Amino acid sequence: MGGLEWVVPSLVGIGAAALVLVGTVVGLRRVGVRRESVDRRAAHELETSAKARLVRADEAVRDADQEVRFAEAEFGPDVARDLAEAVARARGWLREAFLLQQRLDDAEEHTAAERRSWSSRIASLCDSIHRALGDAQQGLAERRAAERGAAQDLPALREREARVRERHDAAVQLLERLRSRFDAAALAAAEGAAGRAERWLAGAGAALAEVETHLTEPGRPVAPALARAGHALERAGAELAAVERVEPDLAAAAEAGDAEASALDAELAAARHERDAATDADAASALGVAIGDASPLLVGRDARAGDPFAERDRLRAARDRLEVARAAVRRAEDRLEGARGALPGAIAIAESQIAVARAAMERARAFAGADARTRLAEAERQLGIARREADPVEALDAARRAAARASDAEALAHYAALHR
Repeated sequence: MGGLEWVVPSLVGIGAAALVLVGTVVGLRRVGVRRESVDRRAAHELETSAKARLVRADEAVRDADQEVRFAEAEFGPDVARDLAEAVARARGWLREAFLLQQRLDDAEEHTAAERRSWSSRIASLCDSIHRALGDAQQGLAERRAAERGAAQDLPALREREARVRERHDAAVQLLERLRSRFDAAALAAAEGAAGRAERWLAGAGAALAEVETHLTEPGRPVAPALARAGHALERAGAELAAVERVEPDLAAAAEAGDAEASALDAELAAARHERDAATDADAASALGVAIGDASPLLVGRDARAGDPFAERDRLRAARDRLEVARAAVRRAEDRLEGARGALPGAIAIAESQIAVARAAMERARAFAGADARTRLAEAERQLGIARREADPVEALDAARRAAARASDAEALAHYAALHR
């Protein structure tokens, strides 16, 4: 018995572990059962909700189908087209939803996940049906509201038409008065706007007459004609606003022309002085041409007062051309002045480099070839040009070429001496 004392505690431990394991398994099974029960209840509630929504969606499609026929009889097929297209889309979604419901109703067993997925899809399809039909029916409701308000809108539009016609008559009189003072070109834009306003007014009148006729014929839609009339009156008013602005615009253009003429006169005086003082012949010549083009514009301006817009634009263009020519003269003078300042230093550098090259040639006299001698001769020739040239830019370029050729001659002489 003494040898089996260790067995008892071991059996007790194993028994306790077994009890814990069994308790755990039983607990997990109970949790799984409760969870499955909760899932089944949730799936059942989702399926029940989907069925109810499917019934409501089916009723909505049937009602909308009838509404299409009513709308066609009331407004015509064009107006009812949006609702008819929405009904067609809804029928497609409804067929898919019924197919999924049929799967749910089958005797065949399906997993809880499948049933939840199908029920959710049915709910989503029903939402799409209600949304599409609601949007289309809202547009139709707005159309009916517009038709019901047509009788009240018509008098206001007639009053608006009368006011726009008064403005048109006043605009025509304004143009007749301005024709005695201004050229046709100056009034061309305003004349065009007046003509367009007249055509828009005619279109508004025709649309309003159509509304009046349709109001006496039950079932005839009038909202489109009312909309056309309102749009036409708006466009006519915008065109007339352009006509009404023409007189102050002409006055502003004439004032701007006077200011441009004064500025051009002052610039011409400055340009003549710059031309006479310019040392660059090409720039001075170009400035002279610009002066010649601009000067006649200041002569006989009263004879050109018939088109202030064109006169203002001509003066502005002349000022622009004159300013470009003056800027060219200034750039040329700056270039010449810079060249004059740099020339003495460039000549000194060339003289120094030629002296160095000559010394190198003396040291390598027996070995210097024709290349070195030719470059030195060219350097001396370019230095002579730099000393004689009246144009400082050309003289500066020659001095720089002289220094470069002398540097080449020195390098060639050194090379010949090293490789003799």
